[in-house]
Amino acid sequence: MRHPLLQEALDMSEELVANRRALHQIPELGLSLPQTVAFVTEKLSEMGIAYQVYEDCSCVVATVGQGGKCILLRGDMDALPVEEETGLPFASQNGCMHACGHDLHAAALLGAAKLLKAHESELKGTVKLFFQSGEEIFAGAAAAIKEGLMENPRVDAALGMHVGGAQAYQTLLYGHYTMSSVYGFRILLTGKGAHGSTPEMGIDPIHTGVQVYLGLQELIAREVSALDEATLTIGRFEAGKANNVIPNTAVLEGTLRTFKTETRAYLIGRIHDIIEAVCRAYRTEFEIEVLSDVPATVCDDATTQEFLDSIHEVDGEMETINAFHAMGSEDFAFITERVPSSYFFLGAGVEDPSQWRSQHNPHILFCEDVLPRSAAIYAKVAMDWLQKH
Repeated sequence: MRHPLLQEALDMSEELVANRRALHQIPELGLSLPQTVAFVTEKLSEMGIAYQVYEDCSCVVATVGQGGKCILLRGDMDALPVEEETGLPFASQNGCMHACGHDLHAAALLGAAKLLKAHESELKGTVKLFFQSGEEIFAGAAAAIKEGLMENPRVDAALGMHVGGAQAYQTLLYGHYTMSSVYGFRILLTGKGAHGSTPEMGIDPIHTGVQVYLGLQELIAREVSALDEATLTIGRFEAGKANNVIPNTAVLEGTLRTFKTETRAYLIGRIHDIIEAVCRAYRTEFEIEVLSDVPATVCDDATTQEFLDSIHEVDGEMETINAFHAMGSEDFAFITERVPSSYFFLGAGVEDPSQWRSQHNPHILFCEDVLPRSAAIYAKVAMDWLQKH
C-alpha cells in the first residue's frame, strides 16, 4: 500500500510538472534571479506560507511550523550559460538553460512546502525551506548564511538533494564524503613584451606559465598519496595575439579538488610555493586570485541513516545505494560544516538509457516522475526528524 504522503505528492503531479516547466523556461544565472524569485514567492503566497527574500543574492527562505527544533530543506534554482538543444516544447529560448536540473529542485521544494503546509498542525518544530541562488558559482549558500540563513530560527539539521540525468529513476545515492572541496584560482603572470626575433630583450610569461603548469602537475604525481584523492586541473592558459610577439602577460586558471582538509591545506600551500619559486626563477611578476574556496560536502552518518529510514518508509520502491562519492563540488558544504546534514543524489534518468546525458549537457533530459517523490521525501524527512528530535 502506498504511503499517504507519497500519494498526496503523486496527486499533485500535474502541478509539480507545470511548475517545473514554467521555471525551465526562465533560467537565470548567478546571484540575480528576479523572475525565478517572483515565481517562487507567488507560489508560496498562494499556499499561505511566510517567506523572506534576500534581495542581494536572490535567495528565498520560507518557514512552516513554529518553535522547537528547526530542519532546513534546500533546493537550488540557478541555471547555466548553456544554449538549450533538447527540442522540448518548453525549452528555454534566452540562451541559458537548466542543464543541471535546478528547475526540478525548486519545483520539488515547492511541492514539499505544500505538503508540509497541509500537515503543519502535525509538525513538532519548524521547517525552513531554502530556495538558493548561485550554486553553480559556489556563491549562493555563503551569501545566504551571511544574511542570517542559519538563524531565527536556528537551524539544527539540513537536507539537500540533487537529481541526476544519467542515473536510473527510483535510485538514490548517499555517502559520507559525497562531494569534494573546490579551490579555484587565477594566476596572472606579467613579463616584458618583445619582438619574437629578440627574446633576450623580453621576459616571456608564456615560458614561465609552461613551467608553472608542469610544476603544478607534479604535485599530484609526486606529493599526494594515491589514497588521498585529489585532482588539480589547469583549464585555461591564455597569452598573446601574434605569432611573432612575446606578450606582456599570460593567464592560467585552475581548480583543485580534494576530500581531506589536511590534503587541501597542504596542496593550496604548495600551489603558492611553486608559483612564487618559478616566477622568481624566470623574473616574472605574478598575482594569484582565488575564484572559489568551498569545503568538501561531508555528511553526518547518523543523520543520513535517520533520513534513509524515512525515505524507505515513504517510498518502499526507492533503491538506496551507498555510492555517492564524487569529485564534483557543491556549496551546500557551507551548511554541512555547520549542522548535521545529508546530501543525496536522486536518479532522474529518462526511460531510454541511450538518451541519458551528464549534467551541464545541452541535450540533457530529466524524468519528471521524480518530482512528486522528491517532494514526498523532503516532507517525510522533515516531519520525522522533528518528531524524533
